[in-house]
Amino acid sequence: MLAHGLWRLLAGLRTALANLLLLLVLAVIALAVFLPHTGRVPQGCALLLNPGGRIVEEKSSIDPLARFISHAVGSAVSEETLLQDILDVIREAGKDKRIKLLLLDPSSIEQASLVQLQAIGRELDRFREGGKKVIAAADAYTQAQYYLAAHADEVYLNPMGQVALQGFALYRLYAQEFLEKFSIDFHVFRVGTYKSAVEPLLRNDMSVEDREANRLWLNRLWEHYVATIAAKRRLTSAEVNAIVEGMPALLTATAGDSARLAMENKLVDGLKSGPELDNYLRKLVGTEVGDGFRRVDFSDYLATLTPSYTKELRQERKVGIIVAQGDIVQGKGGPGQIGSDALAAQLRRAADNERIAAVVLRLDTGGGGVLASELIRQELLELRQSGKPVVVSMGSLAASGGYWIASAADRILAAETTLTGSIGIFGAVPNGHKALARLGLHSDGIATSPLAGSGDITRPLPPELRQVLQLQVEEGYRRFVALVAEGRSMTLEKVEQLAEGRVWDGRSALELGLVDEIGGLTEAVSAAANLAGLATTQAVYIKQSSSSRWGSWRLLGEATITGRGSDQLLAALMRQLLPQLASLTTPYLHGDPGHLYAHSLVHVK
Repeated sequence: MLAHGLWRLLAGLRTALANLLLLLVLAVIALAVFLPHTGRVPQGCALLLNPGGRIVEEKSSIDPLARFISHAVGSAVSEETLLQDILDVIREAGKDKRIKLLLLDPSSIEQASLVQLQAIGRELDRFREGGKKVIAAADAYTQAQYYLAAHADEVYLNPMGQVALQGFALYRLYAQEFLEKFSIDFHVFRVGTYKSAVEPLLRNDMSVEDREANRLWLNRLWEHYVATIAAKRRLTSAEVNAIVEGMPALLTATAGDSARLAMENKLVDGLKSGPELDNYLRKLVGTEVGDGFRRVDFSDYLATLTPSYTKELRQERKVGIIVAQGDIVQGKGGPGQIGSDALAAQLRRAADNERIAAVVLRLDTGGGGVLASELIRQELLELRQSGKPVVVSMGSLAASGGYWIASAADRILAAETTLTGSIGIFGAVPNGHKALARLGLHSDGIATSPLAGSGDITRPLPPELRQVLQLQVEEGYRRFVALVAEGRSMTLEKVEQLAEGRVWDGRSALELGLVDEIGGLTEAVSAAANLAGLATTQAVYIKQSSSSRWGSWRLLGEATITGRGSDQLLAALMRQLLPQLASLTTPYLHGDPGHLYAHSLVHVK
């Protein structure tokens, strides 16, 4: 009996110790996540600007516990770096007398849009204009990474590296034959010659009309890229294009030496290995004991700053900034989505806050559900009616449903390389009754009307529902054109000429009257402050409430596909196919009650 009691006591102590250990681990994690890192900034040092992962306008709503759990189970969480953090660090470093130069290492950047690269490039230019040097160095450069490197005074490349200039491309996966083979029907309803979002369901290739429209804006973006590289590297656009188009011949001339090719064609200023670069930088900024050249890392320097637009509201009235990025869906939405309810709540908070004088809505979306887009537009109109001006700042993409929302603003700003427009809608209803029939499965029953049960994908789509959907799409398109005409003070005929689902680059959109000004977030804040009659341009982010952003368990299913040995080929193939399959199906799975969508499906590689 005594032994049994002693055993229970020991078991209880073991459980208590285990719980205490778990609490200690969680406390350490919390301290690591939430306590600020106060980095030391040595006098006369280099700022190492090495952002990693995806460059984003707003970080995904993944709470620290979910991030920890994901790492613990071996699932990867994609690294993200805020665009505004990069801009803040460069801007403040330019004024910081302790910082002598900036070392740009873009090799960890996995994804960044041309609009984001432009914004970073402008800050690098301002840094140089202040009399400080920018040095870019990497083992190799992707096309996006090299765009930033070209803004440096000196560009260095590893002797075994390369500058991978390839041009821009727009490729989609077309599924007509696939759907036919598996007896899957997609009933499509659309309006607009250039509304090509549904083409992958109807064709096995790109239509002539879509090819024509896409070529226009894709060439504009490439021309901008080439012109920037040419200007920064003191080349002509023709010389840059000759390097890209003549890569095989140029590589033959250098016996396959990509680094030598980059050097001989003035893409870089020198070839340096890691140790050679370190020795060079030591001569410029001195040595940090036991740690190479004297420097402060990006993350450490960021920790010493107060991020832009984050100061608490005091007595003065300010501009509120709301960031909305991702596909537009009804409800709260999830990571990578603009939920109509969540965004509406942010807009109402701005309307109710006496310290918010105007709102800048930073949009980065290709569109989504028509109803969700309209619900957000209605909230924007309500905000304007409360006497607070609304300015839309377009990011990389603000098309289709994104433009539906933007049309309600007092003023619209876009970057030169923003993709916008795509004024058109479509309906898409999947049906699998033929596929089920091949498996010997059949649906049958009774209904009180022809439309009853018509949303059942196991039954053929009734002709009555087809007629209803086509009429709704046509009415939705007329409404889209009308609200753009009203919001942009255009005639219906003028909007019709610009519509039909056609995508425009920012510069073309300005010329056509779809936007008011070329500019970024800073310019949008200034415009909003002017409209509100504010003496200063102070602004603050209006973020989603924490309850709608955090969900510790939703990340557990977001595992990346990895492979070892013979599985690596399959893993690589799936990494290529899954994003394309997702882009093919995502717009049709947003759950719009009327199956109506305003989406552009634009993805540039």
